[in-house]
Amino acid sequence: MAERILTGIKPTGQLTLGNYIGVLKNLPKMMDRGECFIFIADLHALTLPIEPKVLKDNSIDIASFYLAAGLDPKQVALFLQSDVSAHAEMNAIMQNYLYMGELSRMTQFKEKSAKMKESGIGLGLFAYPVLMACDIILYDANTIPVGEDQVQHVELTRNLVNRFNQRYGNILQMPKAVTPKVGARIMSLSDPTKKMSKSDPKGDIYLKDDIEVIRKKIMSAVTDSGSEVKYDVENKPGISNLLIIYASLKDISIKEAEQHFKDYRYGDFKKEVAQAVIDELEPFKKRYEKIIASQSYVEALKDGAAKASILANKTLNRVKDAVGLFRAK
Repeated sequence: MAERILTGIKPTGQLTLGNYIGVLKNLPKMMDRGECFIFIADLHALTLPIEPKVLKDNSIDIASFYLAAGLDPKQVALFLQSDVSAHAEMNAIMQNYLYMGELSRMTQFKEKSAKMKESGIGLGLFAYPVLMACDIILYDANTIPVGEDQVQHVELTRNLVNRFNQRYGNILQMPKAVTPKVGARIMSLSDPTKKMSKSDPKGDIYLKDDIEVIRKKIMSAVTDSGSEVKYDVENKPGISNLLIIYASLKDISIKEAEQHFKDYRYGDFKKEVAQAVIDELEPFKKRYEKIIASQSYVEALKDGAAKASILANKTLNRVKDAVGLFRAK
C-alpha cells in the first residue's frame, strides 16, 4: 500500500513555533511522500472547557496556517473533524474494543486529570485515545506524524488494530508513529525543561505574535551558566533548545548548528537565532493574513471534508459489516 499520512492539530490555543517546526514546516515534504489527510481536531477540543468563539476562531486560524504553510487543497484533504460524521460513528463502535485499564494508564490523561477534581473530569477526556484511534483507522493511515507526547496514543491504536483484526480478520490498517528527527520537541523559552505548549505567553512564540515581539522573546530566552554555545540538554537546556530551533529552521543537523556557533557569545547567538525565526515566519504570516482576508479557507475545508468522507465512510461500512451491524441503506 502507498504511504497514506494522517495528522491533526487540536484548536485549543494559539499555535506556536513548536507547531510550525513540528508540523507546518514539513507539509510540502509530506505532500510529496504520499496521500495526505490533515484535520483540525475540534471534537477533541471539547474534552476540556473552551469558549465557543475561541474554538471557532482557533479552527479558522489553523486552517489558514495550514494553507499559508503551502498546503495544496487540491492535493491534500484538509478538513474539520466535526464535518466528517464517521469519526463520531466509529468512536461509538471502537469504544467497546479498548479497555478502561488501558485508558487510565495514558500519560496525558493522568497529567491532565491530576489537576482537576474527580467530579470535573469528563468522559471525553478519559476516552480521548479512543477517538484519536478512530481518527487514524478511518483513513487506513499507515504514517502518523506526531510529537513525542502522542506516540503512546498511536501505540494504543496499534493494540486496537491487532485486537480487532485478530477477532474479525484483516479489517484495519496498521499505523506507525513518526516523529521529526530534529525539532521533535521545542521547549519553552522561559523554562526550557517544559514543552512549548500554547499556554506560556513569555515562553511561547505564537505564530500570530508581531515580528518584534518574537525577536524580543528570543533575546529574553533563558540561557545557562558558562559562555559556550553547546548542545547539552541536561546542563544547557536553554542553549540546546535554541540550537534545535535554529537547526530545524535551517534544515541542518544539531552538530552543524553547534559548529556554526562555536565561537559565538550568547547575545550574538540569540540574535542570529531570532533572525532565522523571523526570516521564516515573516513571509508565512503575510500569506496567512491574505487567506484570512479572502476567507479561502472555507472552500478548502468543504472540499477536504467531501474527500475525507468518501474514504472514512468506506472504512466505517467495512467495520460495521465485520462486527455484524446490519446496514439497511
